[in-house]
Amino acid sequence: MSSEICLTSSDSEVPSEPESARAVARRQLRRAAGFVDIDPNVVERLEDPTAVHEVTVPVERDDGTVETYTGYRAQHNSVRGPHKGGLRFHPDVSREECIGLSMWMTWKCAVMDLPFGGAKGGVVVDPTELSADEAERLTRRFTEELRPVIGPNTDIPAPDMGTDAQTMAWIMDAYSMQEGETRPGVVTGKPPVVGGSYGRQEAPGRSVAIVARKTLDYYDRPLSETTVAVQGFGSVGANAARLLDEWGADVVAVSDVNGAIYDPDGLDVGAIPTHEERPGAVTEQPGEVVDNETLLGLDVDLLAPCAVGNVITADTVDDVRADIVVEGANGPTTFEADTVLAERGVPVIPDVLANAGGVTVSYFEWLQDINRRAWSLERVNEELRGEMETAWNAVRDAYERAPEATWRDAAYVVALERLSEAHEARGLWP
Repeated sequence: MSSEICLTSSDSEVPSEPESARAVARRQLRRAAGFVDIDPNVVERLEDPTAVHEVTVPVERDDGTVETYTGYRAQHNSVRGPHKGGLRFHPDVSREECIGLSMWMTWKCAVMDLPFGGAKGGVVVDPTELSADEAERLTRRFTEELRPVIGPNTDIPAPDMGTDAQTMAWIMDAYSMQEGETRPGVVTGKPPVVGGSYGRQEAPGRSVAIVARKTLDYYDRPLSETTVAVQGFGSVGANAARLLDEWGADVVAVSDVNGAIYDPDGLDVGAIPTHEERPGAVTEQPGEVVDNETLLGLDVDLLAPCAVGNVITADTVDDVRADIVVEGANGPTTFEADTVLAERGVPVIPDVLANAGGVTVSYFEWLQDINRRAWSLERVNEELRGEMETAWNAVRDAYERAPEATWRDAAYVVALERLSEAHEARGLWP
């Protein structure tokens, strides 16, 4: 396989409407494949998941009635190691979404050079409508339905939208009880008391901040002179905003699902509770209350969409005035919007690099579980910084080798080269 990047791209057509995560992931794959010399048969194999598991999850509600939910686990590719990816509880979970997100996890793990492949899953449910006991029963039954296809060396779930460390602890316990021994490595993102890693919850936001700082350095923009707007003040957005603020950036706007707060003179983000800590607290802060779409259009140096997917779309992209976009959420920019921003010369640092701190510290947690030896928070953060900077350098080098490529193309090139090498080394089972 040649490492020389071709200077032609493909699949330049864009859809008129936002597509599913799976369709967007496949378009991004085909476009990036035009920048690197790899076997087209490898690209063909990467366009589809290895398997998609759909299960029915019956749960007894607190009032004694039984309700059934649909759950999924998409396993995209394991050529470099066990499947890895989050589990979400959300009413919009679907088969197509899980497949697309599992593809992005494959690229993310390869960009970070982790020995994992991609997976994603979830249950179609609104977790806010469940009591704590109902959420536990749902989690444990879902775990039992998935038990044949997950495991420390097979497929390792992690927290995502609507799930958290407690959810992972329930999964680990349910799985371990059926296996007859404690198996902490079956999930990551657990509480440290049962084998979780310090720094795991903060890791995606920390990596967004690290990558944002590297991007600003690349474009010779002093952090102390940078204004930042962060959409989403949950675990990812809040940690990114607080760290950028600590490093000297001027965070002027943050938001949660209820709306955004904007102050051109800067916000005291350290004093703002996250959405998890106190829902609605963001819009109670001093400043101008605006909606989430208005935040996307603020005249700032750096915009970090850290909430949900498909927020920068064909309908909103013309309002984006930021000079740089760093993606904290998974898939916040549609294919069409990505094309428009590229034509305008706005760098978009992709999610598969920017928010990869989560899966990276999940890898650290997996290693700690295997070795039964915990790392300190200081070691976790230092190891994460090193891994993120190494990945940034690899993507930067790919970006500079192909002037027509976007940052997303460059990240995919790094991933595709590594995946192609692994596929060629292993071959194809007859």
